[in-house]
Amino acid sequence: MKKKSYKIVILSDLKDDLNITTKSAVSLSKMIHGKVSLFCVKKASDVVNKENQLSAIRTINHEFTMTDKKIKKIVKSYSDDFDININYSFTFGNLKNEIRDYIAKNQPDIIVLGKKKSNPLNLTENYITDFVLKHHTGVIMIANDKNTLEPNKELSLGILNGKELPFDAEFAENLMEYTKKPLKLFKINNNSNTLKKTSIPSNKKVVEYIFETGDDSIKNLSNYLSKININLLCIDRTKDSTNKLEQNSTITDIKDLITHLNVSLLLMGTSTTYKLQ
Repeated sequence: MKKKSYKIVILSDLKDDLNITTKSAVSLSKMIHGKVSLFCVKKASDVVNKENQLSAIRTINHEFTMTDKKIKKIVKSYSDDFDININYSFTFGNLKNEIRDYIAKNQPDIIVLGKKKSNPLNLTENYITDFVLKHHTGVIMIANDKNTLEPNKELSLGILNGKELPFDAEFAENLMEYTKKPLKLFKINNNSNTLKKTSIPSNKKVVEYIFETGDDSIKNLSNYLSKININLLCIDRTKDSTNKLEQNSTITDIKDLITHLNVSLLLMGTSTTYKLQ
């Protein structure tokens, strides 16, 4: 049977680390047999701030050349090192409109985004992430610069608040081929007083960690993920219409997880699940 080829798109405003997002996308593509494309968009106001028309044209032309060189260098590096074809394009314009049009035209299965550096003075730093969460119903990967994914290397995979991989069977099986055993499950439980570790039958090769719900839940989870070197955490973001993982939880909002967990995240956007064997 012919394997499905997943369309992976990297979206960037060039304010994140393009090397990290590209490496993560390439790593994922090697696991699930995906095709990678890169689309960068800069706000026009970030490029042109001169009133003189001639100066503006010169600025645009210079910025276009510099941007093309920067992207081409990164793309060529990963293409050559890992024998993968990466198509790329970029534009200057309105972030929301350009991203919406690109997603509608290309219909990606997976969108890869870089995690923005925390900056309380910048209220728009997560603009692209927020927009994609709202408008893309498929898988979203948030690439973190901590314990990054490496192409052609084993994956240390975890699942938050679930005992199923929130993907279609082929996607999940491809991912599991590269996953170190045992698979780690993490749960934030209202009834837990301490961190508990429970083993599921050995034939499933899974171990479960349970954390107590509280003000420090995400911090404790993040620290433990780092301690045991998890480099990709899967989260089903379709538990309810408010993007909360559990209705009784006050701390497991998707945006809180993206902001505070120092690990790459794979957010699922459909109801398809793959039961662990």
